[in-house]
Amino acid sequence: MSGIVTLTAAGAIDATYRVGTLHRGAFARADSYTREVSGKGVNVSAALAAGGADTAAIVVLGADDVRFARCGLTAPLLRIVEVPGATRVNTSIIDAQGATTKVNAPTPPLAPEAWAATIAALREELADRTDPWLVVSGSLPELAGTGTLVDLAPVRALAREHGARVAVDTSGAALDALLVDPAGIDLLTPNAEELSAAVGRPLVTLGEVVAAAREIVARGVGTVLASLGADGLIAVTADRAVFARADAPFVANTAGAGDAALAGFLLGLTSAPAAGSDVLALAAASAAEWGAHAVSHTSTVVSGQPVGIRALVHIEPDLARVLTPEGHE
Repeated sequence: MSGIVTLTAAGAIDATYRVGTLHRGAFARADSYTREVSGKGVNVSAALAAGGADTAAIVVLGADDVRFARCGLTAPLLRIVEVPGATRVNTSIIDAQGATTKVNAPTPPLAPEAWAATIAALREELADRTDPWLVVSGSLPELAGTGTLVDLAPVRALAREHGARVAVDTSGAALDALLVDPAGIDLLTPNAEELSAAVGRPLVTLGEVVAAAREIVARGVGTVLASLGADGLIAVTADRAVFARADAPFVANTAGAGDAALAGFLLGLTSAPAAGSDVLALAAASAAEWGAHAVSHTSTVVSGQPVGIRALVHIEPDLARVLTPEGHE
């Protein structure tokens, strides 16, 4: 059985408040409130499942929240690694104009035995599948008592052992560490700001984004899928660059859009296209459509498939196009 396994070493509970107006330092009463099990890999698996893919989400959660997790809509997808205490909470506050203010709790350290249990769960899920994808998604915790991030070496070794292609969506110190030796990573998904930091220069035009992505590809990455915010996204390989953009019916919540776009890209890559189809263009279009679909959801976790959303795709994009300020967010 083929499929896509996601790994979220720092699971979360997403709390979303909708308010009329948000003023710094002032009291506000929410008009609505939702709470759901999240973490980037969980969000990716939820979108993949909505798209009809076989997927499992390995996620580290605090024991205090496991019962809640097993009652949620994503429960059938979850392979929970239980650790003591409560799960961190990431909070989104969305005002009447649709602006999202997001505060993520710090990532707690992970005990060595919990990381070993996570690796064991990953081994079992990959062993159940042939020709799988492995998606490493979200923040990476420190290994307790070491002051360093958990080591992805055993994760990458398991992927090689089971013939899994690897996608990584992370940021900060974890992305910096990965970029030192990204050889063997099939798909990397930075946003424009992260890509700019990776190459040490500002990226103002689409051509500069492509050039920066190709520097990462030259280090051993198969494809860079760069999110450009309001400008769309671009998929870059050693010899191709495909741009795609889709408009959302409305903007309800921008949290989780990148996760849905990654899921859409993988759905496009792993579907059975007609003979002669441009798979990279199909995947880029699917990514843009799923991202637009996600921002029209009030929750972080998406449900259903994009309906009535169609991406504009350029297989020969205008490299002189200047990115808007929102494209860097």
